[in-house]
Amino acid sequence: MTAPSRHSFSHSPLAARLAGRGIHYGWVVAAVTFLTMLVTAGAIGAPGVLIGPLKAEFGWDTADISAGFAVRLVLFGLMGPFAAAFMNRFGVRRVAAVALTLIGAGILGSFVMTKLWHLLLLWGVVVGLGTGLTAMVLGATVATRWFSKRRGLVLGLLTASTATGQLVFLPLLATLTEQFGWRYALSFVLAILLVAAAAVLTLMRDRPADVGQSPYGATQPTPATVQPATFQAMMASPVLALRDASGSATFWVLFGTFFVCGASTNGLVQTHFIALCGDFGIVPVMAAGMLAMIGIFDFVGTVGSGWLSDRYDSRWLLFWYYSLRGLSLLYLPFSSFSFYELSIFAVFYGLDWVATVPPTVKLVADRFGDRANLVFGWVFAGHQFGAASAAYGAGLTRTFYETYLPAFFVAGLLCVVAALSIVLVREHRAPFPTTHERWLRLCHNMKERNSS
Repeated sequence: MTAPSRHSFSHSPLAARLAGRGIHYGWVVAAVTFLTMLVTAGAIGAPGVLIGPLKAEFGWDTADISAGFAVRLVLFGLMGPFAAAFMNRFGVRRVAAVALTLIGAGILGSFVMTKLWHLLLLWGVVVGLGTGLTAMVLGATVATRWFSKRRGLVLGLLTASTATGQLVFLPLLATLTEQFGWRYALSFVLAILLVAAAAVLTLMRDRPADVGQSPYGATQPTPATVQPATFQAMMASPVLALRDASGSATFWVLFGTFFVCGASTNGLVQTHFIALCGDFGIVPVMAAGMLAMIGIFDFVGTVGSGWLSDRYDSRWLLFWYYSLRGLSLLYLPFSSFSFYELSIFAVFYGLDWVATVPPTVKLVADRFGDRANLVFGWVFAGHQFGAASAAYGAGLTRTFYETYLPAFFVAGLLCVVAALSIVLVREHRAPFPTTHERWLRLCHNMKERNSS
């Protein structure tokens, strides 16, 4: 077992009590992470109900509003690798608390926005940075640090919290927007952000050693990892990880398929599905209910995906996930948008919403080892580049062609391409170049020489 740190059992009575009952503290950290990702997902999904009200109040067109939300998605992705570096240096607890504060500040500021650039700044930059710090990299970091066994299942649960939160909150936000206005809906988001912040500050811990434990299921002591000795080294670590990973074909296949994942989920459906349904005479509350149904089936599909990724070849799981998602998106433009046909879409599409995440993380961890969270940060950046492209592209399609349907058809075709591409990934572990590790050790040695 890892030697207890200064945050040992004596400093964590809750961990001691739980250990006495045979409960590992990792499950508490996972629960707090689940809540944090669920709540921030509500903020991520809020733009789905804002497009119509913002158009009505300010006269902005769909393409301009979509551009603001697309900036948010780009920053959401670009922050991933650096969020991993921040967590490695400052700890998960501090990073999560700062992220929740940024998201709250961006939402609070939007109450008084009057110009399009206000939307770009508040929802594009501030909320984008905040949500980027609590992206799926947070779940991946917690799962890999705290769990040796059940890692796939935990990652499936945490991933499901993100996607499900984005969708399940929408009916409530749509109802509040319809009855009281969009500012009241965002007030609800602020309230639940405050609850999550309290849980993070009270219960979150950075590593198992902070409560005198090893990762759940670990049979060997956890080796100490080499950390950046300076702030400059910390900021350079994601870039060096990208340089090393970019020499691997596996990285580019995972990056490209995750680009398609983002383009076919939160960039397209989460952002534009309610507006798409409005074009066919479906009221926002009913459309948001369909998204909630997608969220419910997503929870089942993603948790199941985590369980399956512990047992089966991740490449073939991804092949089926992308194939089924693509077929459901190709089906939607040819449906009549009746309740029955939308329900069929919601079931099949929901089961695959982000079921792709657990096997993708497993492939990244298998190939890139102890730098997996940094590399996954860049793979996740590809996801958000795809999401931003779809968010803006679908809005542009609606503005110029007065229909969203071509964007859904293109997304379906991209999913089929991703399904065929994923079989090119090699799942076995290969030696990872050590440029990144050498850089960290060099900085550490320079700091020791300077101090002596």
